[in-house]
Amino acid sequence: MLIYIVVGSVREGRTAIKVANWVLQATTELAFKDIQTEIIDLKEWDLPLFAGAHPPASGIYDQPKQQQWADKIAQAQAFILISPEYNHGYSPALKNALDYLGKEWQGKSAAYIGYGSTNGSRSIDQIRQVGTQLGLVDSNAVLEIRDIFKRNQTETFEANEFEIKTLKAIIEKLQKYHVR
Repeated sequence: MLIYIVVGSVREGRTAIKVANWVLQATTELAFKDIQTEIIDLKEWDLPLFAGAHPPASGIYDQPKQQQWADKIAQAQAFILISPEYNHGYSPALKNALDYLGKEWQGKSAAYIGYGSTNGSRSIDQIRQVGTQLGLVDSNAVLEIRDIFKRNQTETFEANEFEIKTLKAIIEKLQKYHVR
């Protein structure tokens, strides 16, 4: 099972990449059987603001990067979507990336990691609604990172015991909801 860890922030000095690197390392250390993880960094993808002539649900992809993005997303069976909370919502880069496609999201399990002033709860609430509309299977697996502003002082994200246990539960739920 291939799980993409989607870095939903493109800002300079972003925390999402630190969290994604921790998720990648921790899933390897937890040694899940038949699990592969890969970081998908939206900053590297640099998707222009979606302005296609056809709605993505049509499956007609007319922007150059749109088909490349579709081909990449189609490979995964599940997603861990990481988003900061911006103004009581989730990042516009992540919304844009989700809006680019239609069928590639459908029937695949999703989990959510958020952080911010309310530990990312508002961000996660909104992204779950959009994910459900796109056909992602909500595995009900969520990690809200507490005290991110105090803890984000180094180059790496240092998870606590609760977060490690929650990540393990997230992977288990993604496996459970994975349709083979």
